[in-house]
Amino acid sequence: MTANTSLPLDLLACPRTGEQLRADPQGLTNQGGQVVFPLLDGVPALFAEPVATLGEWRDRLELLLVQLGQHAQRLAEANDAPDLGALGRARVERLHAATVDHRERLTSLLAPLALPQRTRATETHLALRTRLPPDASLVGYYANIHRDWVWGEAENAASLDLLKRVATGEPLGRTLVIGAGAGRLAWDVHQGLAPEITLALDFNPMLMLLLARLVRGETLDLYEFPLAPRCHDDQALLRSLAAPHPTRPGFHAIMGDALRPPCAAGAFDTVITPWVIDILPEDPRLQMARINSLLAPGGQWLNFGSLNFNFADPRLAFSLEETLELVEQQGFAPPTLTEAELPYMCSPASRHGRREQVVAFGARKRDEVAAPPRHKALPDWLVTGRGAVPALPAFRQQAVASRIHVFMLELIDGRRSLKDMAGILEQQRLMTQTEAEDSLRNFLIRLYQDSQQGRSY
Repeated sequence: MTANTSLPLDLLACPRTGEQLRADPQGLTNQGGQVVFPLLDGVPALFAEPVATLGEWRDRLELLLVQLGQHAQRLAEANDAPDLGALGRARVERLHAATVDHRERLTSLLAPLALPQRTRATETHLALRTRLPPDASLVGYYANIHRDWVWGEAENAASLDLLKRVATGEPLGRTLVIGAGAGRLAWDVHQGLAPEITLALDFNPMLMLLLARLVRGETLDLYEFPLAPRCHDDQALLRSLAAPHPTRPGFHAIMGDALRPPCAAGAFDTVITPWVIDILPEDPRLQMARINSLLAPGGQWLNFGSLNFNFADPRLAFSLEETLELVEQQGFAPPTLTEAELPYMCSPASRHGRREQVVAFGARKRDEVAAPPRHKALPDWLVTGRGAVPALPAFRQQAVASRIHVFMLELIDGRRSLKDMAGILEQQRLMTQTEAEDSLRNFLIRLYQDSQQGRSY
């Protein structure tokens, strides 16, 4: 753990209780001392249950390293194939060497995650109803770090310009960036718009650990693996990541959950939410109320992104017009709106770049609204184990599908053909022969492909 005496503790709060945090020999703690929030290379891990959450991230790091090792092994085996041409051999050798080195570089970058304690406080974790999204990967936004810190000057400048267009023009003051990602926008705001303090908040440890090192003036060499390489030499590129200029005082990287932000109520003059409010698994109205509660009277909220509310519940798939109306209902003055077409992930080494139509708005806090309840990712019946498990339609549908899948699997004996198995399904009056053949084929295709890729069904 590395001490960080410059952290603005008056802006931070315990994500469990809302209490102000204080310094502790082990990191930070709430006033009651019930929980310690460790510092990872100077970056506070302000998760509601830091031991459990960091334990999950550590498990995902271990899985990532295993997967990279397996990928390196596949590349080594491919290099021995007799039908591999000279160009193919050079490509595979390049990728193999880069993958092995990439694994070592990520291990070094994420070394602060290897905290000594391995206790998994599962009961506390569940009691707080926190949950790391199952699809959250340490490298899910890996490509963004090269856009932010190597080749994305046009994209970065366009994003900053968009924020300027919807801001009021008054000083930003104490600024919070929620969902900071690899951190370049937060850094550009801090450098170019001169807020008093900038907190860059994200729940991904890799991005925050990297950001902390860059703002200290370090240079990091990490590989870019373009999605669609333009040429042979673009398969794997060792890039040097660095901040363009020394960072002004007052910039801080913070690990935390946007759904339980570890921030004091009413502490900020500006809250910025880039590409985040439409991807969080929560009713956007609750997010708007939470942002309102974080702002001081008259503070401003700056938001931009695609505003693609992709919820299963159609009531929450808000249009732009509904979104602007909801902003006012959650205590904000009528927003200032603009739209622009921005370049997006246009790496010079990849053919995969595109342009995005982006919506941005700025709104002043006009009224206080009731603060939303603390986010609960899990319901009581699942946390406590005492309530009845509801017979949700999705559960019942899955139960039927699972029974059929189990029956299909039991038919595999090494002798029956697909048509033989379909005939048995027809005899059991589960489906017709034709329907059974189609269903079996699709099921077995997925099962076979997953087995080839080392995944379980």
